[in-house]
Amino acid sequence: MITDYSIQAIAINAIPLIFAITIHEAAHGFAARKFGDNTAYMLGRVSLNPAKHIDPVGTILIPLALLLTGSPFLVGYAKPVPVNFGRLRNPRIDSIWVALAGPGSNFIQAIIWAILLICLVGFGVDEKFFISMAQAGVTWNIGLLVFNLFPLPPLDGGRILSSLLPARQSIALGKLEPWGFFIVLALVFTGIIGSFWMEPLMAFFKYLLYLITLPLQMIV
Repeated sequence: MITDYSIQAIAINAIPLIFAITIHEAAHGFAARKFGDNTAYMLGRVSLNPAKHIDPVGTILIPLALLLTGSPFLVGYAKPVPVNFGRLRNPRIDSIWVALAGPGSNFIQAIIWAILLICLVGFGVDEKFFISMAQAGVTWNIGLLVFNLFPLPPLDGGRILSSLLPARQSIALGKLEPWGFFIVLALVFTGIIGSFWMEPLMAFFKYLLYLITLPLQMIV
């Protein structure tokens, strides 16, 4: 939980978060284009410009509300990248890769931030600002990765589950999408997602991150 509201603390968390959500959404658009849909590209959403991806509710209000209510974790989301799944060359399979591209980009960013953190500590760089930023980069990206994998549309996990289910069940799950946002919000603020989804899966991915960076930790 963030307890320091100084300009420095805001910068420490805002910079990794902006990178996390911007690259996440751009990755969806990039993957969609690779698999045959140019919708996001034509609308300028395959971009590293944060202004094109920031959502007032998901990027600002939800993280702020979680912060003010003392949530043990912080999550959020950006403005969804438009994807015309019917234009994908193999819609059922390709939509899985498009959905995975966002969380996958967050895991790659978490690895990069972890490597930076290991190098800073290993080489004795005693600069709290950069160390804290690297730690925040790991936490934000793992948090966004896990949150977006929750298996309910319109989150990425819901898209993946919908593609894996038989047609009848997939259609039934798709009917929840108009209400998915409100269901997720309710689950977030009641702590259900935190206790039964976020905490165990974040621990898993952090351990996986530890294993991936272990060789570097042994060298530095």
